[in-house]
Amino acid sequence: MLSEPMTLYKLMNLYMLKQVNFPLTNAQLTDFFLQHEYTSYFTLQQALNELQEAGLIRTESTHNSTRYVITREGEETLSFFGKNISPAIVEDMDKYLKENRFRMREEVGTVADYYKSTNQDYIVHCEIREGRSKLISLDLSVPEKEQAQAMCSRFSDCSQEIYAYIMKTLMSGET
Repeated sequence: MLSEPMTLYKLMNLYMLKQVNFPLTNAQLTDFFLQHEYTSYFTLQQALNELQEAGLIRTESTHNSTRYVITREGEETLSFFGKNISPAIVEDMDKYLKENRFRMREEVGTVADYYKSTNQDYIVHCEIREGRSKLISLDLSVPEKEQAQAMCSRFSDCSQEIYAYIMKTLMSGET
């Protein structure tokens, strides 16, 4: 086991990000660390910030979440130092990922965000992802910020139906 706890927390984050083929949210990583009482929320955030500053992870941010992805440099670092994580901790992480993988993938499989366009409308950007691939990307223009926020919050609930409708319509030629 490592003598420096912060180094261990960084390696644990790299390990978890390497084990999945999709980004993990701040909330998902926090859930693991707090549920297993490895460290505090603030220490975890410090570890994530230091990993990002070192270029070992990168972030994808929306209005309501931050998602983390391991970089090639992060993978190299993990390959050199990952063996310093104790087998018991690796077992905890593997068990957590196995039990929660489907839920976690579903949570990050849909992305909905909005921004103000140059003509003062709001652009709602919606995506459905499978792993790191985009299945669909949709941008809609709406006049009000409240409409953009409502569409973003509803998209994750309706994303599968929207995708199915678009695919059926485009594949069958029917309207």
